[in-house]
Amino acid sequence: MAEGMGRSAVRRVAAARGISLTGSQAAFAALAYIVYRLTDESAAWLLLTMGVQGMVQPVASWFGDRFDRRHVLVLSDLLAAGGFVALAFARTPGQLVAIACVTAILESPVWAVAAAAIPNLIDEDNLSWANGQVAIGRNLGSFAGPLLGTAIAAALAPGMHPLPERLYVAGAFVFGINSASFLVSAWLIGRTPGRFNDERPKESEHAGIRAGFRYAMSDPVLRAILVGWSVLILGAGLILVAELPYADSFDQGAFGYGLLNALWAGGAALGAVLAGRWLTARREPETLLFAILVGGLIMFGIGWSPLWILALAFVVTEGICEGFASVAEQGLLQRRTPDDVRSRVVGAVEAATLIALAISFAVGGQIVDVVGPRSAYYIGGVTTLIAALIMAGAMRHPGLPPHQADLAFEFGPVDPVVILDEAAKS
Repeated sequence: MAEGMGRSAVRRVAAARGISLTGSQAAFAALAYIVYRLTDESAAWLLLTMGVQGMVQPVASWFGDRFDRRHVLVLSDLLAAGGFVALAFARTPGQLVAIACVTAILESPVWAVAAAAIPNLIDEDNLSWANGQVAIGRNLGSFAGPLLGTAIAAALAPGMHPLPERLYVAGAFVFGINSASFLVSAWLIGRTPGRFNDERPKESEHAGIRAGFRYAMSDPVLRAILVGWSVLILGAGLILVAELPYADSFDQGAFGYGLLNALWAGGAALGAVLAGRWLTARREPETLLFAILVGGLIMFGIGWSPLWILALAFVVTEGICEGFASVAEQGLLQRRTPDDVRSRVVGAVEAATLIALAISFAVGGQIVDVVGPRSAYYIGGVTTLIAALIMAGAMRHPGLPPHQADLAFEFGPVDPVVILDEAAKS
């Protein structure tokens, strides 16, 4: 594929993912607001949907390796759009949560399958740039979506004790917007030029739903990412719970909480832009390790900071580290995985991190109540440094992935990253 066409294809995929994620984050933020107003509980449904998505990821990502990824993405978007239309007609908290869980299942193939398709749309030298584009859309969507959803829900159902019907109408409006976002995403994916997968062998050695986990655990680098990232997320979930009380500790309240999220997302988007321009296959392993290590140290700084402005500066820097780490991680997953199992490998990592995040949220409130919001950042720093230790050996000395181990005999005793580059270009 010509470079210009490849970049156009990546931009369409990045835009599709950014638009649909903005709508989804808006819808789930509005859902949390509505359920909380009706039942005084907002975490239970969130944990349930995250747990469900984590459990179904191995199955959902299997579709991306079994069928044409473009068709899987378009169908998933269309089904998710229908799910949010159904959510607009729910009139009890139980119906809202049940339909939300079903909809979460319907949209669960999206990220793993899209990530697996990127290497087929762009040439090897521009893969980091492509992952940076997708990361920018993801970070901006994660920032704008919750603000949009809660703002609309609060504006359409004002007051401390609004009537339930007004809440449901407000939710229906947000859910309708999200349904439209999935339709736009499906249209963009459907019109994206290029192939979303390589030619599939009639018989693959990577058969079965669990093949992604098996392959990831057979490669030291991918195994380190899966295990290390899950450990990191256990602490990161505590920080997400602690952000509002942390802002309150500076007397900043809801505005400060929003500012923390905005600056982190902005830093992450900036980090993704810089990573997309600077990263190469050779730089990805140590960049991932360095970004995680620095990010862990910054978490200690956030917990310690005596000044609000200094805390905000730390948060921006933390976001930049996240941008570099996410682009490097995606590149490693894509480069070290054969196309016929790539969706399932990405899905395996997503499943592990989603389940870790659900566990962290489940206990986060109690832990933050006991230790306080600043100590939650210290705990997050510790788990991040542990994740860096888990990844250190594999990232500093990455060998060849299992499916390319025999290339060492063909290319001779040279740097494994060079072998990977040559294999990708051949």
